[in-house]
Parts: sequence; C-alpha cells; structure tokens
Amino acid sequence: MSMSTMLQSMPQALPEAGAANTVELAAEGARTAAVQGDQGLDILQLVLHASLPVQLVMALLLLASLASWVIILRKKRVLDRAEREADRFEEQFWSGIELPKLYAAAAGRGREIEGLEAIFEGGMREFNRIRQRRGVDARMQLEGAQRAMRATTSRELDGLERNLEFLANVGSISPYVGLFGTVWGIMISFQGLANVKEATIATVAPGISEALVATAMGLFAAIPAVWAYNRYATRAERIAVRYDTFGEEFASILQRQAHVDD
Repeated sequence: MSMSTMLQSMPQALPEAGAANTVELAAEGARTAAVQGDQGLDILQLVLHASLPVQLVMALLLLASLASWVIILRKKRVLDRAEREADRFEEQFWSGIELPKLYAAAAGRGREIEGLEAIFEGGMREFNRIRQRRGVDARMQLEGAQRAMRATTSRELDGLERNLEFLANVGSISPYVGLFGTVWGIMISFQGLANVKEATIATVAPGISEALVATAMGLFAAIPAVWAYNRYATRAERIAVRYDTFGEEFASILQRQAHVDD
C-alpha cells in the first residue's frame, strides 16, 4: 500500500469552524436547560391552561379534599373528647362513689351527657323505672337496663362513626377520578396532533403535563382521607370496646343489687 493511500484512509480532523459550532450548540443547550430548571414547575399555569373537562375534575377533587380535611379535624376533636370523657367517668365510677349519687349527678347536669356517662345514666334510669313496678323480678330489671344501655351505646357509636364513610369514599374514588382527568387530557393532546405536520415531544408535553396534574390532585385528596379513615375507624372501635366492657361490668353490678333488693 502506497504512502498516499495510507494518508487518505486516516481520519481527518474536524475543521475549526465545525468544532466551534459544536461547542456553541452544547453551551446553548446547557443554558436552556439551566433556565428551564430555574423556572421550575408552575402548577397554577398547568391548571389554568388545562381543558375544561380536566379543570372540572380538578375542581371536584379540590372540593373533596377540602371536605375531607374539615371532617378529619372535626372527627379528631370528637374522638379526643370521647376518650377524655371516658377516662374521667371511669375514674369517677370506680372511685367508690355510691350509684344513686352518681346517677343524680349525671341526671341533674345542665349540659347534655355523652359517652360512658350517657350509657350509665340510661341503664340506671331504666333499672330504677322497672324496679318501681310491683311483681317484677331481678331478671326483668337487668334485661331492661341492658336494653337501655345497648340503645344508648348504639347512639353514641353512631355519632363517633358519622362521616367516616365519606373519608373512605374519597380515599377509594379520588385516584380514579384523577386518572379519568388525565386520560381525557392526554386524549385532547393527541387529538391536537392531527393538525401538526411534524409531531415532537415538545408538541404534546405541555398537554400531557396539564393532564397529569389531575392524577396528582387525586392522590393528594386520597392519601390523607385513607390515613384518617384507618386511624379514626380504629380509635372508634377501641372506644366501642370500652363502652361494651363498661356495659357488661355495670350490668353485673346491677344484677347483684337486684338480687339484694329481692
């Protein structure tokens, strides 16, 4: 092989102008990426530029999230008060105070009683009412008191568990509602490509970003609702166990008292 042939086969260096253009393009790309990174993600602009169906989905999810937080805060206050009242009354009940005095204090209170105190008052009131009848044995007195305590317990638990089903519904449905908004937004974005000759990622990226906000909002509404439902349902169940246990213990005390009276 001749020397001229070897020189032709060797790779040639880039021209100085080509190298300069390459460096300039790389620098320009880096500056563009830096500017985009500094701007960040403007969620508000994505929401405002979304299509009308997607905006309606986002508004629905926002309302569901706000309603969930209102219920979460109120339910926490209700359950905290129920636990404090239960602790207070149990301490008073097992302190050795006489039942007639405790019943008079519960029945004569100015404000509405609740929780264990309401269960005690309902059972004691029915027990005293049946005991005033003639010819009523101890079993009928006890059964009447137990029925009254079960009815009062059901009312108290209904108040503790109210609106928990709303949290469960929000937690289970919101992701699917957000997914619906995302699918709809993506459909609108791809439909707009019919009028574009050259489709690139830059063409569909804004529409897809706007649609994905709906999924994010669905998760934002669902996660706190699911967490609150699981926590508050567990707390309500524990309080229900306390109510049932107290009812059984109080029924045993009433049974002994009924036999003594006989």
